[in-house]
Amino acid sequence: MEPSLTPPAAPAVQLPVMLVAEVQDSLLVVVHDLTRLDGLLAHTMENLMERFTTASANLASPSLGSSAELELVRSALRAAVTELQFQDMASQLIVHTSKILQGCAYRLASESMGSEDGEAVPFVEEVPERPNPVTQDEMDAGSIELF
Repeated sequence: MEPSLTPPAAPAVQLPVMLVAEVQDSLLVVVHDLTRLDGLLAHTMENLMERFTTASANLASPSLGSSAELELVRSALRAAVTELQFQDMASQLIVHTSKILQGCAYRLASESMGSEDGEAVPFVEEVPERPNPVTQDEMDAGSIELF
């Protein structure tokens, strides 16, 4: 008797189609919400940057002179502007997470329901292999990390 060369079948879990559809819909709602959050963050950061730029220009006025207190305010403002780079990192994480969730939603539907003849399969980018596109978790003034 010859040994079988076929690998054992992977265990399969049967899920009701309605459950799969509900989970897929929920995943896509989360993707939509993350996209909205990214837009809100971007809008807020644009407004903050505009206000910080105006404040910085006003603090640079020669008529203010120079004092220790004024220099502390200028230093705090420079640090605040540096911390605004948070939006860029947050945006990258949101896009990364959205791609993963969207890929999971479409794969779940495809694996459990298959595709019907003539039905277009939505184009989904490959799910990113890296677990996290942003490795920096803190930001110090004067330090730059390219990510």
